[in-house]
Amino acid sequence: MKYGIVVFPSKPIQDEVNSYRKRYDPHYALIPPHLTLKEAFEADNDELETLITELKMIANETEPFKININKVSTFAPVTNTIYLKVEPIQELIDLHEKMQSGKFPKNEEYSFVPHITIAQKLKHDEYSDIFGSLKMKSFQIEDTVDRFQLLYQLDNGSWTVYESFVFGKEYV
Repeated sequence: MKYGIVVFPSKPIQDEVNSYRKRYDPHYALIPPHLTLKEAFEADNDELETLITELKMIANETEPFKININKVSTFAPVTNTIYLKVEPIQELIDLHEKMQSGKFPKNEEYSFVPHITIAQKLKHDEYSDIFGSLKMKSFQIEDTVDRFQLLYQLDNGSWTVYESFVFGKEYV
């Protein structure tokens, strides 16, 4: 089965991001707005149990922290993806790095760029128009991250939460 690890921002941020995603992101119906910590990976039941133990330890060792979003950016020219840039603070980088080592699959395809996608798979002209207008908007968003989620992919391509891991909570 395919799994991934993400942070879901608070509902007000999800609502704002979805106001763009429903028009510009073909994955809108498949997964809520999120910040990816661990790209999609395959795991069987035994591997999953080992990873859940690791994720509980990571959550136990992590204190809640604040993230800031203050601009729109893009992965162009690699892809016509537009996103809200999450400032790459050390806590977020550490969390990501812990999920790329140890017993976790080594499947990192790209460098870690903390972001929340708002548009993707756009035709070039559409991309240019949308990015041009969004780039002029001002974003001053702060959010508190106090958990991450292990997701799994359903047969229809959508993602759903397998388990949430709250920071600083003593898991047994």
